Amino acid sequence: MNNLGHKFVHGLVTNPLLVLLVVMVAAVQIATGSQLNPANLRGVFLDASIIAIVAIPIAMLVIAGYIDLSVGSTLALGGVTAAIVVKDTGSAPLALLAAIAAGAVVGLVNAVLITISGLSSFITTLGMLAAVRGVAQLVAPLPVSGFDAGFSQLGIGAIAGIPVPAVIAVLMLVVAGLFLALTPAGRHVYAVGVNREAAYLSGVAVRRIPFVLYIFSGAAAGLAGAITVARLNSAPAGQLGSGFELSVLTAVLLGGIVLTGGGGNMFGVLVGVLFMGLLANSLTLLGVPTFWQNVASGVALVGAIAINAGTQQLRGRLIAADARKLAASAAE
Repeated sequence: MNNLGHKFVHGLVTNPLLVLLVVMVAAVQIATGSQLNPANLRGVFLDASIIAIVAIPIAMLVIAGYIDLSVGSTLALGGVTAAIVVKDTGSAPLALLAAIAAGAVVGLVNAVLITISGLSSFITTLGMLAAVRGVAQLVAPLPVSGFDAGFSQLGIGAIAGIPVPAVIAVLMLVVAGLFLALTPAGRHVYAVGVNREAAYLSGVAVRRIPFVLYIFSGAAAGLAGAITVARLNSAPAGQLGSGFELSVLTAVLLGGIVLTGGGGNMFGVLVGVLFMGLLANSLTLLGVPTFWQNVASGVALVGAIAINAGTQQLRGRLIAADARKLAASAAE
């Protein structure tokens, strides 16, 4: 295989979802004629942006070898917090800060329980998923609705024609990508996920990294909650963000983030997020009933895990093949 072909195979292994994404969009566009409609794409980007905002810190946590299943409930708590504050004060910036703060508090609790107390990240955040949902319902037993135009712009407004949530998501993706690729702290995130003990012996702050990432995850979920409420003009605590954590995790795994830690990048997360947004939109355009859409989401999660495992095995074989070629060249 020539060098160009080898690079192409590496590219497909790194982002195999790109091919499926293009095929899916083309097929649905041919079938419905509506997939690439500007108004439809705007809705897709809005949905995908909310997933992306939370998927970014979740991806970094998974790279470091951790997980956060509480983000759907944290989104609900952030959303109802923002709704109550904006109703009481009329201040959109204060409501946004309150939502982010509420989410950060949840992230702080997760961080303390997991990184300091040593509890399992899976069990802890699964428990927090139920507990935080209950808190959100206690805070707002009835849906809060009817917000002023200033707050609603957070969810439906645009900057230079680009939806505000999309602007926020892109900025976060760029910053997170540069952080992981170019900073020592970003490399330490990977190091913790590859081998926690070796990273500790190398002087990496193996507790501080996930501690900060959990707070980041909670704050991002709170922000996503405020955006969602502003977009819906309502904050039903019981339904807000229900199942959201599964959508985020599926997007992250489909995007090539290694479930066992230590691998992946933000470009893959972007592809995974777009796939999830376009998949949901495609099923809606095709008139697929809601219960089959739920089935598709579950299949996508299982498929993401299978693809994740298969991709890692294939990547390992390619790396081994490269190593053998280098050894053969050196022997000559």
